[in-house]
Amino acid sequence: MDLRKLKTLIDLVAESGVSELEVTEGEDKVRIVKNPAPIAAPAQQYYAPAPAGAAPAPAPLAPAATVDTPAAAPAEPTGHAVKSPMVGTFYRSPTPGADSFVKIGDSVKEGQTLCIIEAMKLLNEIESDKSGVVKEILCENGQGVEFGQALFIIG
Repeated sequence: MDLRKLKTLIDLVAESGVSELEVTEGEDKVRIVKNPAPIAAPAQQYYAPAPAGAAPAPAPLAPAATVDTPAAAPAEPTGHAVKSPMVGTFYRSPTPGADSFVKIGDSVKEGQTLCIIEAMKLLNEIESDKSGVVKEILCENGQGVEFGQALFIIG
């Protein structure tokens, strides 16, 4: 792939809202990923001192005590988590009203389509990266998903 084309692609990704672009030209394959924006630190709160003679301010409430018991903690799913490769909207079926790609208890093979994630008006099929049985589906149809979010548990 020509260096000018590569530079043009990088500039397009930098100027657009696209976070990732993959282009295949013959045997050449290029993947450009834009770094996500850094997360801003929460703003600090400052309080003015109370005027002399005023009633003291009530003490802030202490957070509720947490109990570290197995019943209090949510059960950690066991198995292989299939994670979202992008930010977008999760869909279980190819079209509204159609059957889901997979259901809980279905056997899946590596490379089999599990769902679709719509990002920037593009529909991206998400394939299983492991063979096994679908133990859990962790997203609802039409739900927004984040990069790296677990979508399925395959055992």
